[in-house]
Amino acid sequence: MKLTAELSMYPFNEEYIPPIKGFIDWLNQQEGLLVSTKPTCTIITGDYERVMHVLGEGMRYSVETWGKAVFVSKFLPGFEALPEADA
Repeated sequence: MKLTAELSMYPFNEEYIPPIKGFIDWLNQQEGLLVSTKPTCTIITGDYERVMHVLGEGMRYSVETWGKAVFVSKFLPGFEALPEADA
């Protein structure tokens, strides 16, 4: 099953741009996902299990690298929001 996740990150840090950019850069290095960054969120589409695994690992990576952050997400199972051309 495909999954689309919309994710916004709010670091507990005055210098919030580096953690957000770092997380997005990390996401873009992950295989098997389509990632599109918008001004207020990042949209991730892929296989359900892969998306959920990457988000879990990504949150761990983010906290270990930059400290605490709030992640706000929306999930739409069974839907591909990003066509292959956006990859």
